[in-house]
Amino acid sequence: MTLITRRTFAAGSAALALAPSIGRAQNKYDPGVTDKEIRLGNTNPYSGPLSAYSVIGKGIAAYWNMVNDAGGINGRKINFITYDDGFQPPKTVEMVRKLVEDDQVFAMFNIFGTAPNTVVHRYLNQKKVPQLLLATGASKWGNPKEFPWTMGWQPDYQTEAGIYAKHIMANHPNAKVGVLYQNDDSGKDYLNGIIAGFGKDKFVVKTVSYEVTDPTVDSQIIQLKASGADVIFNHSAPKAAAQAIRKIADLGWKPVHYLANVAASVGSTLKPAGFDNSTGIITAAYLKDPTDPQWANAADFLEWKAFMGKYMSSANLSDGWYVYAYSVSATMRHVLTQCGNDLTRGNLMKQAASMKKVVIPLLLPGITINTSATDFYPIQAMQLQRFDGTTWQLFGDVIANEND
Repeated sequence: MTLITRRTFAAGSAALALAPSIGRAQNKYDPGVTDKEIRLGNTNPYSGPLSAYSVIGKGIAAYWNMVNDAGGINGRKINFITYDDGFQPPKTVEMVRKLVEDDQVFAMFNIFGTAPNTVVHRYLNQKKVPQLLLATGASKWGNPKEFPWTMGWQPDYQTEAGIYAKHIMANHPNAKVGVLYQNDDSGKDYLNGIIAGFGKDKFVVKTVSYEVTDPTVDSQIIQLKASGADVIFNHSAPKAAAQAIRKIADLGWKPVHYLANVAASVGSTLKPAGFDNSTGIITAAYLKDPTDPQWANAADFLEWKAFMGKYMSSANLSDGWYVYAYSVSATMRHVLTQCGNDLTRGNLMKQAASMKKVVIPLLLPGITINTSATDFYPIQAMQLQRFDGTTWQLFGDVIANEND
């Protein structure tokens, strides 16, 4: 396993930040928990420009149906309450307040998106409501000193972008890099990460942003081609990423193409873009791709296929976001199980911050989940892969961050 270094957060007092609320907890349960039920809250873009990600919420709901059919967690059924925020932060605020104050959820689980999570970040921490395993890789979710009730899940965007930068420097030392990024905190995280990854070397010749509401990214791709770039780093949501791939092909432009993991689904991005157009694209992965035949007989993959067949029989099995939904839900199931009958919010955060080499279904071999009171980055490893026209092909070593 190769190690790379990333920035760390000074969070030595995080354990103490959690201790008072844990120590004060006199009751067995906090709001959202009974002898028979645990209520979890969520928002997801079931409509709007990022509705391609709606499969995450649908997959999570199906996962909890499976868990409930098997008896729940320690005898309690999961009541997963999820609302459509359309990827509109003001709507997220409205929905999250409803979940906390009206629905009385125990915790928020896997709210989608950097901007939606940002607008409720401080509110949830002030309320001491866990904001767990977020569907965003923004680096700020790993700051337990200031926000002890918030924890991400997937590798953070700056780390991922740094991996691409290192690969570009090693394999394309004279590269002229163009960057397409979504104009929000997540895109800026990716942009900052790739620039930091290059260090003092000047590889980036052009950066162009787009808005999630833009009908196309054609003009941005034309600008990048005109810059003379021969390598492109593409951070886009699935719809825009597919448009970018198609436009690059239409222009007859043949840059080396690095695609952010958030758009690397074969079903959501590469198929709409055209497999021929997508051949050769490189991304970094931490989950097993459902189109990769090497996993066909893996026990966790077979379990996932059986789950999909029973609970999501009409779903597109090539869409990797269903794998994501299953794996992140399995992580939450692990944390809730570890809580036992002490279902206080303080204990939930304590268990979330106590994962050591936890093996979760559908993570790539060699990648485990690790957290501590000062490390709120559950997954800190990825492996590069290249699309061969049919599926992703992994190559190289698993690249991991040093633990804090």
